[in-house]
Amino acid sequence: MIKKEMIAMLLAGGQGSRLGVLTSKVAKPAVAFGGKYRIIDFPLSNCINSGVDTVGVLTQYQPLRLNTHIGIGIPWDLDRNIGGVTVLPPYEKSSNSEWYTGTANAIYQNIDYMDSFNPEYVLILSGDHIYKMDYEVMLDFHKANGADVTIAVMPVPLEEASRFGIVIADENRKIVDFEEKPANPRSNLASMGIYIFNWKTLKESLIAMAEQPALDFGKHVIPYCHEKGQPLYAYEFNGYWKDVGTLNSYWEANMELIDIVPEFNLYEEYWKIYTKSEILPPQYISSDSVVERSIIGEGTDIYGKVYNSVIGCGVTIGAGTVVRDSIIMNNTCIAANCEVNKAIIAENVVVEEGVQLGIGEEAENDTAPHIYNHGIVTIGEKSVVPKGVKVGKNTVISGVTCADDYENSTLASGKTLIKAGE
Repeated sequence: MIKKEMIAMLLAGGQGSRLGVLTSKVAKPAVAFGGKYRIIDFPLSNCINSGVDTVGVLTQYQPLRLNTHIGIGIPWDLDRNIGGVTVLPPYEKSSNSEWYTGTANAIYQNIDYMDSFNPEYVLILSGDHIYKMDYEVMLDFHKANGADVTIAVMPVPLEEASRFGIVIADENRKIVDFEEKPANPRSNLASMGIYIFNWKTLKESLIAMAEQPALDFGKHVIPYCHEKGQPLYAYEFNGYWKDVGTLNSYWEANMELIDIVPEFNLYEEYWKIYTKSEILPPQYISSDSVVERSIIGEGTDIYGKVYNSVIGCGVTIGAGTVVRDSIIMNNTCIAANCEVNKAIIAENVVVEEGVQLGIGEEAENDTAPHIYNHGIVTIGEKSVVPKGVKVGKNTVISGVTCADDYENSTLASGKTLIKAGE
């Protein structure tokens, strides 16, 4: 009988709708990050760096790119005969096919997978946060306190606490109460959505709560364990942790990588971030180009000027083009004599000659101001921006657009241009 001390279940099914067109064709954990990574690389690398060698990845929304990226787990040293990484999509059952309806429902549907490893402990992770964390230290804390459930928490400013699930703990870090997005928070310890359960406790509570619609950890499973009087503890984490769920937080997290002293360091020897890398030639930077304070991916050719930006792999930036404060993802081509300011440009985009992005005064976006804001220009993958057009701030473009789509060759600030069929 196989016996694993702790296995991890990584929830990677989210659509990430607040990332707008960036996630219209790809699950949020598969979105590119930091020039050569994808968001899911961070929790996967944390697992292998923490000695957790069995990871179930639960996918749902647009899983193709995620599945291709993870493959059999070779980059993370998770290609193993026993354990390793397994992609767990929702599957047809004989009676009815069920989508995963909530975070805990997804775990419930994979009880047999977890049982097959006969684990002592199960670590529940989310696939869309950027952080480095040693889960072994959290497990030691869990064991030392004789906990049934340990919730990783992070201190947040009290004025922001109402955005989170908040945990109230005593001086020994034992959890006495919790509140979901409270109007008047009684504590500043926010749940990070990272849990360690004793497997017996988790299995029993999932089965007991299985009938709940949209079964969720924060709303159902953890309150159930609390009511049963099982010991719940709060493990405080004080490192860098970023939920890149909005375009602005995604932009900020990328920009923090290029700070003079980056708060989040990709270059640490002892805590590597692993990813699936294409075999690409080195980057080429021409004699006329300028690059300052930027990350430049492999296989990228730069003939223009790049300031304070994160450029992915296989990107081309034409002569006379100036890119500032922007994120440009893999295999995108920006032609000559363009101006790019504070833009997030997805993969495989073509920006033709003489285009100006992110110019003029800010105006509120006309279709989704809660998504497209902070002056960012967002361009969805495989889009084409025709030559010579001017694009304002808080704008979004998706699809193969042509000159006729731009009135007077302009997309004013706050405007949305999404071609049907995209």
